[in-house]
Amino acid sequence: MKKVLALLMALVMAFAFAACSAKPADDAASTEAASQAVAENKVIRLSTTTSVNDSGLLPYLLPTFEKETGYKVEVQSAGTGAAIQKAIDGNADVILVHAKASEEEFIAGGYGVERLPFMYNYFVIVGPKDDPAGIKGSADAATAFGKIKESQSKFVSRGDESGTHKAELKIWGEGNEPKAETDKWYISAGQGMGACLTMASEQQAYCLTDKATFLSMKDELNLDIALEEGEDMKNTYSLIAVNPEKIDGINTEGAKAFIDWMLSDEASELIAKYGEKEYGVALFKLLEK
Repeated sequence: MKKVLALLMALVMAFAFAACSAKPADDAASTEAASQAVAENKVIRLSTTTSVNDSGLLPYLLPTFEKETGYKVEVQSAGTGAAIQKAIDGNADVILVHAKASEEEFIAGGYGVERLPFMYNYFVIVGPKDDPAGIKGSADAATAFGKIKESQSKFVSRGDESGTHKAELKIWGEGNEPKAETDKWYISAGQGMGACLTMASEQQAYCLTDKATFLSMKDELNLDIALEEGEDMKNTYSLIAVNPEKIDGINTEGAKAFIDWMLSDEASELIAKYGEKEYGVALFKLLEK
């Protein structure tokens, strides 16, 4: 009986030793597989503002990036507020947006690695060709907005917490913003830039828009630029990689590859030329490095 018990104990110990010996190998194999999966992740999730998409800039740039790097970029386009929220929710690897205060808040919360401003254009105020509020020639956007409000001419607002919407609210001035509930001439659309321009054209209303999107849609709209390139209408775009230490599942290598390429001399040359052939003017300008 003692011999049987001894044999059983020896077998138990042998199995236990084998299991312990196999575990590090299994862990190593699992780690290696995970590393390989990360290395082979060729999809980059880009969350961005509607203007760089509606203007045609991203469709113009991405085929070159994808061909040269082998990455595939999945573009999610929304207002800056929604674009940033997608990253906070873990649904983006990198963001391209244009609302400085929101970008700095995103980084302060630990969600973004570094804010990298790299290009700009200007907001413009577009409106009916007969300019019912008489804003042409205004000293700045704030003065033009005052004339629109005083005349109660129709105005279409993004109303979606986008970078353009935040810029609009800043121009109105704190405490002076119209309210769609009480100011019937003020229309809060809750839509992207392209949709708002279409609505403004249909209703013969004024609208604040980035110049690039307006020029790309100009032939479809019954609107003119009434005021442009004022000091209070500069529109700066930034790239921010999502912080993998804050959010799991981030394609860090892909985000870095995209940012490096977008800041490269090659991409800068492409951006600087975009729009010249179609519209006679470049739609975006590069910030000095």
